[in-house]
Amino acid sequence: MSTAKHSAKAGNMPKVNIGISAEDRARISEGLSRLLADSYTLYLTTHNFHWNVTGPMFNTLHEMFMDQYTELWNAIDPIAERIRALGHQAPGSYKAFGELTTLPDAPASPPKALDMVRVLLEGHEAVASTARQLVSVTSEASDEPTTDMLIERLTVHEETAWMLRSLLAE
Repeated sequence: MSTAKHSAKAGNMPKVNIGISAEDRARISEGLSRLLADSYTLYLTTHNFHWNVTGPMFNTLHEMFMDQYTELWNAIDPIAERIRALGHQAPGSYKAFGELTTLPDAPASPPKALDMVRVLLEGHEAVASTARQLVSVTSEASDEPTTDMLIERLTVHEETAWMLRSLLAE
């Protein structure tokens, strides 16, 4: 019996052989795990604010937050699946996300509407920073699929930060 078939029957996955070294795949997966944790934390905060926003900007912010949390929700799965494609386990618990994220947890009491905008602005900038730090690693490893995904995430987070920043302009 071949090693690959034996490993599969024993419950082990065959070795990943996609042209990226095991060391680079591990470094990229670690960075993607941080991005996943940041994205999930920002998703949860955004959804919280969608539920709890009040005041004269309610309709505008309620809808905008829904668009933002929906976009974040749709981004989470591809990040986790890329970690799996690189041969690593994707984190998937609140405890793991809490240990990996660079973002604070959502405030226990909902802040005022414009403070929500500030919190989300800082969150999108932090997630963009997390993604940007990983681009050099993925580029050096010739991991184009992950680099493409990171560029897409950077574009979304930087544009969202700009829109949130514009709401705060005097």
